[in-house]
Amino acid sequence: MIKINKGKRFQQAVDAVEEFLRRAKGKDQTSSHNSADDKNRRNSSEERSRPSSGDEKRKLSLSEGKVKKNVGEGKKRVSSGSSERGSKSPLKRAQEQSPRKRGRPPKDEKDLTIPESSTVKGMMAGPMAAFKWQPTVSEPVKDADPHFHHFLLSQTEKPAVCYQAITKKLKICEEETGSTSIQAADSTAVNGSITPTDKKIGFLGLGLMGSGIVSNLLKMGHTVTVWNRTAEKCDLFIQEGARLGRTPAEVVSTCDITFACVSDPKAAKDLVLGPSGVLQGIRPGKCYVDMSTVDADTVTELAQVIVSRGGRFLEAPVSGNQQLSNDGMLVILAAGDRGLYEDCSSCFQAMGKTSFFLGEVGNAAKMMLIVNMVQGSFMATIAEGLTLAQVTGQSQQTLLDILNQGQLASIFLDQKCQNILQGNFKPDFYLKYIQKDLRLAIALGDAVNHPTPMAAAANEVYKRAKALDQSDNDMSAVYRAYIH
Repeated sequence: MIKINKGKRFQQAVDAVEEFLRRAKGKDQTSSHNSADDKNRRNSSEERSRPSSGDEKRKLSLSEGKVKKNVGEGKKRVSSGSSERGSKSPLKRAQEQSPRKRGRPPKDEKDLTIPESSTVKGMMAGPMAAFKWQPTVSEPVKDADPHFHHFLLSQTEKPAVCYQAITKKLKICEEETGSTSIQAADSTAVNGSITPTDKKIGFLGLGLMGSGIVSNLLKMGHTVTVWNRTAEKCDLFIQEGARLGRTPAEVVSTCDITFACVSDPKAAKDLVLGPSGVLQGIRPGKCYVDMSTVDADTVTELAQVIVSRGGRFLEAPVSGNQQLSNDGMLVILAAGDRGLYEDCSSCFQAMGKTSFFLGEVGNAAKMMLIVNMVQGSFMATIAEGLTLAQVTGQSQQTLLDILNQGQLASIFLDQKCQNILQGNFKPDFYLKYIQKDLRLAIALGDAVNHPTPMAAAANEVYKRAKALDQSDNDMSAVYRAYIH
């Protein structure tokens, strides 16, 4: 929770501190392991050389920890002296140096590389603990942005996960895990800025999510052509430097990579297959990225028709809300053409904080529905708890305060409870869309004969809220289904 409300610089600083401590601990453990053998060898050498007065001087110099430039006997002195200090931390060793060396930093600090994301550490301790990891030596990523990470989840015979911060120039490197990781060849994120791709970008659909995405693409210097079913929504982005496309087909034909973000499976199909649709603009080499939250069957059908025309396809639904979209802090779940995923790197950095590559088409759609199923069910439970507190004479604000001090504390919990307490249901995530996602998630469970009773119960509550004309309000308006 220490980083969740902070900016990029603060998060990077915390990651750097955590990485330094982790490396220092690892080196101390290695030194401690070797110190016993070193001490035994030193004691044996001291017993054999005790009669010599010259050796007594050497022992005295070792106890003082002096390191001389002489390569011959000087190296022996350093190894003997380091065995006495091997179990101590780099900080203590720095403090015990002679006064003229005391101000110098420990040499260990010079080997630090980009810090490992604490998000990945959490994943490794959870579901990812089942993956098999094998030790290897990989080159450090220099000047990469630790705030944005790509995760490539292998869908081969050896499932594994690895990650590296990404930048404009990309190189594919074989990692120890058996999967492929995108590793930076040079930095594109300097002082929070992003080097935009030189490819022409198209974007179809300027709703709550799409508007924030396009705004961030423009801010980061991408060349963007926009289209929306309601043309008036394009005006603001034209003023910000976007170009206007008259039809989806025109946008696709004039752009290298076209993104789309629409409301549901029907809208996604109509956009591609309808009159003047995406398919009419697809030619060999054209790229289409569908960011809509739909079912796996729909996205698979769209992928097939795009590829049949020589196009390249990637599904990339996003987890987040309007505020996260505006802030460029979405989580992108991608699947399909891995090369296209890499080509979208600067775009994904502009619109999100993290992206995952999940393998073949359909996997991202399934994962997105599961994520939203959990979120929608949680929201219904929050509303249920607040109404139960009210009818039993308990303070709803006190309940929120208690939850915020416990293990359930999160931005989502606090924001949605505040919406309910203030009676403010301005949409940040439409209630009708979370109900749609619950319905699709339940159907996904039915297709594999997996029970989803919690999601089914939550879905019924959202359906009642829709019957109370709450469809176009925020998902937190499900609260009203409990009080009417």
